[in-house]
Amino acid sequence: MKTASIDHPVRLSWLREQGLRLDAAPYLSGAFAAKQLLKGLPVRKDALADLTAGYNGGIFNGPKFSRVYVNDPEMGVPFLGSTDMMEADLTHLPLLGHEVAEKLAYLEIQPGMTLISCSGTIGRMAYVRPDMRGIWSSQHVMKVQANPARVKSGYLNTFLRSRFGVPIITSQAYGAIIQHIEPHHIADLPVPRFGEEVENRIHDLVEEAAQLRLEFQSGLQEATRDLFTTAGLEKLLNVRWHEQPRDLGFTQRKLTPTTLRALNYQPRARRIIDALASVDHVTLGEVCQGGMLGSGARFKRIDAEPGHGAARLIGQRQGFWIRPEGRWISPTQAPAGIFAQDETTMIAAQGTLGENEVFCRALFVTGSWMDHVYSQHFLRVVSGDSTFPGAYLFAFLRSEAAFRILRSMSVGGKQQDIHESLRRKIPVPKLAPGDRSRIAEVVRTAYRRRDEADEKEDQAMSLLEKAVAEYTGAASA
Repeated sequence: MKTASIDHPVRLSWLREQGLRLDAAPYLSGAFAAKQLLKGLPVRKDALADLTAGYNGGIFNGPKFSRVYVNDPEMGVPFLGSTDMMEADLTHLPLLGHEVAEKLAYLEIQPGMTLISCSGTIGRMAYVRPDMRGIWSSQHVMKVQANPARVKSGYLNTFLRSRFGVPIITSQAYGAIIQHIEPHHIADLPVPRFGEEVENRIHDLVEEAAQLRLEFQSGLQEATRDLFTTAGLEKLLNVRWHEQPRDLGFTQRKLTPTTLRALNYQPRARRIIDALASVDHVTLGEVCQGGMLGSGARFKRIDAEPGHGAARLIGQRQGFWIRPEGRWISPTQAPAGIFAQDETTMIAAQGTLGENEVFCRALFVTGSWMDHVYSQHFLRVVSGDSTFPGAYLFAFLRSEAAFRILRSMSVGGKQQDIHESLRRKIPVPKLAPGDRSRIAEVVRTAYRRRDEADEKEDQAMSLLEKAVAEYTGAASA
């Protein structure tokens, strides 16, 4: 239970500032402490609305509207929700029909914008990279577009996502079950100004991070494209799953006790498997012999504080985010298997078959992500053959073709799993050793870029906090 701090008791003036709201949340969120700190800084402070430009003054979300989704990329635009904006790989976004998108053209996000979740979970943020141009966002995502004549977009983004900006933004939320914020709620948010030198350095770091994330995304796509092209399977780069006839009225001969479920024999998936099997290949089970192809151990979560031997627990949804959130647990109170080996591919292995669910999507563990621990809901794929690097396997398993094959191997009731025997039989293109090494190195380079981007953003935040600390100290003196 949170209680008010003796150092910052709730005052009548605070109640007036909040329109005499009598619920406790605004007063216990840290927002007023942040406001008092900003108020005491001996620097100029500009209202957020004075630093933005564009549609509706540069701070906007959008109206409620009927979403018409399509399957053909030529008939729609990628569509971003308040959770999708957190994802590191934006390859699998749903498509919003052109007819709807054209009526709401201002919802196309632009490089340099800061995106803020404004419905449900309030205050999650993302910075729009150059490769995100052409993506539309939902009404649950608030856009903040910096006026380049007044402030650098990277600096504004860093302040908004800092421990000074986030509490103030989240304290403005209203609603009972589903929380919301609107543009006018944050228009007066005070943004401290520390001079061009500091702000430019912060902005440059954020822009460099955005460029590195662009290279991360393009690197993954290039690795997968290279693999299928080199194997002579270019047609599998664009499966066009929903344009094929539905799997109705088909027959299957030579059934075995392995499975009697119709989904496991669906013709669309079989055509992909047959295409992969038509080239020189090995099975996934053969590659993972001596490695691992199984789920993690079940374990009890014992919460712990960051910095005290704790590790961040990554679940299926957050595993695909740019910067994961989640609880911290004590790894000493759990089995060793909760950590992942370098170059492990994790596949979300429990879930439902909704088209936009993460079930059967793959992520890659290397670099800084080896510090995290992972739930038992991931299928761990570890190569047992040094000539088949884990990075090469990931380039294959992240593809749409592999995703559709894995989905066809579903078993279970409400919560699906991936059939233990069938997944071992998935054909993996063999390619020449030199080709496998080249593709694996592209993936490794992409993930190094991702770690570098994280470091750049952390450096930008450190510069901001250092500037605040210096001026706070000067004010105290």
